Amino acid sequence: MIRRSLLSGLFGLALAFNALPAFAQDAAVDPAVAPVRIALETGMGRIVIETDPRAPITAANFVRYADERRFDGAHFYRGMTVAPGYALVQGGTSALPDRALPPIAHEPTSQTGLSHVNGAVSMAAAAPGQATGDFFIIMGDLSSLDAGKTAPDDQGFAVFGRVVEGMEVVETILAAPKSPTEGEGVMRGQMLDPRVPIVTARRVETPAP
Repeated sequence: MIRRSLLSGLFGLALAFNALPAFAQDAAVDPAVAPVRIALETGMGRIVIETDPRAPITAANFVRYADERRFDGAHFYRGMTVAPGYALVQGGTSALPDRALPPIAHEPTSQTGLSHVNGAVSMAAAAPGQATGDFFIIMGDLSSLDAGKTAPDDQGFAVFGRVVEGMEVVETILAAPKSPTEGEGVMRGQMLDPRVPIVTARRVETPAP
């Protein structure tokens, strides 16, 4: 059963698409913490995600899943279009419960200064503090998922990085066939059929600034 780990009921509400600059520099970055790039080799191509030091707990969790090979054999399983140009794809370990690590503390965008803008990568969670091994990639501006804009807790979702290579692959995954009947509630009609495999997830070199 697909975990109701992202936006359960949220997109039954009206979304306000507020234009924000990508990854606004509102929060200080610890210079001792470096970004890490993880390359996801998928059944539709390569996606490279760079973590952001302003979300250290969430970024470290994602890197740990990659380093421990927990994403290998997982899938992208959901593609949702909110409106033309506003969409997301979701993937991770939800179908592999034995791969899940303990949930991590929530790092809201009000704390990190990040935002759900084009290319942002964020953690899926049923509630703040329940994120494990599922994540989603944003297309367009879905800053309505930021802290202070989501009911009922206003904590939003935790952005921890961005796609630096392969947004065209993300778009291909979004356009992949979907089951008309699979999925619960608002997720019905959004489940990829077939799933898009994540073959491997590995660190790659991060260019020097």
